Amino acid sequence: MKEQLSHIINNLESISLKEMDSVSLMKRTDTKFVIHEKKLIEVLETIKDQYKVLQINENRMMTYSSLYFDTEDKKFYNDHHNGKINRTKVRMRKYVESDICFLEIKQKDGKGKTAKSRIQIKDFEPNLPKSLIDFIEKTTSEKMKLKPIIWNKFNRITLVNIKVKERLTIDLNLLYKMNKSEKYYSNLVIIEVKQERFNRASPVVKALKNKCINPYSISKYCIGMTHIYPQLKYNRFKRKLIKINNLTA
Repeated sequence: MKEQLSHIINNLESISLKEMDSVSLMKRTDTKFVIHEKKLIEVLETIKDQYKVLQINENRMMTYSSLYFDTEDKKFYNDHHNGKINRTKVRMRKYVESDICFLEIKQKDGKGKTAKSRIQIKDFEPNLPKSLIDFIEKTTSEKMKLKPIIWNKFNRITLVNIKVKERLTIDLNLLYKMNKSEKYYSNLVIIEVKQERFNRASPVVKALKNKCINPYSISKYCIGMTHIYPQLKYNRFKRKLIKINNLTA
């Protein structure tokens, strides 16, 4: 499976990090799909002539490491679980191959749009300095006492549509951990299509639909939280957890 994936990705035309600026899509619509790793090969075979792959140095599969922050009472998690329309996530994310790290704030509005604000930092800073606290408060218009809540690491392949302003990310090998708790998904693949507005004519959306794979709302952060903090309420996510467990069994 890994060899097949590498073969397909390595034979795609590449796009550089600088060229990616034209499809940064900091304000966008995100549409997610959840599949087993073996299905990914079939989908990529269908769309490989219509996308380029991001390449940094010699790497086409990148490593992302993230540290999420939340309040003591898990406000961000509970807002999502309780179906709050306007919600926020705060994280530090390191793009390992690029050796670049950002504090990132993702805000979702009632229209399904996601806005991402970020500021570059030297490295992970679990104890938030005043400058970052000020940035968070200015961006969110809220004062919150945040603390590190969960680590997340995964591999990502980024594809860019050759013809239209669209990119998609393919996340594999998801690992969550905090203190002595850990959860790893070996076969789970999360595809996220990023567009200015949802376009069903997208090659990847059509390829997935042909395999009866429909958009599926899922939060990597929330799924990880349910494993690392089993005492959290998770009724809203119960079906999603069952689906993921069945999918990766």
